[in-house]
Amino acid sequence: MPKPPLPDDAAQMFAHPNYATITAVRPDGQPVSVATWYLYENGRVLVNMDNRRKRISYLRNDPRVSLTAMDPSDWVTHLSIQGRVVDWVEDKDLVDIDRISEHYTGKPYVVRSRPRVSAWIEIESWHGWGALKQN
Repeated sequence: MPKPPLPDDAAQMFAHPNYATITAVRPDGQPVSVATWYLYENGRVLVNMDNRRKRISYLRNDPRVSLTAMDPSDWVTHLSIQGRVVDWVEDKDLVDIDRISEHYTGKPYVVRSRPRVSAWIEIESWHGWGALKQN
């Protein structure tokens, strides 16, 4: 699999508010995938989670992660990254989730009553398919 940085066409697609799934590993080795919003900034990926989500403990235990973003107009065109969570940040004022929500919906995040945490993912490898397929 190619190493970062992402080529321009892949970076441009990945920077859009795409449908995405994120996969973490449970302590028993079982992978767990869930839908997620994300932001791609400065070669890293930002995800934000409700502080009560179980996947936070999975990622703190094993920081390896895979995230796949699918082009909403053609899901066959997708980009998957593999990496690790390298930084955890409490999102006390909901600044990160608001940025992500505005990216996807154009509005601040609706739920204001629950604590949130941000995770920054460093990309270690990636692959693309469809219009992003490497030859």
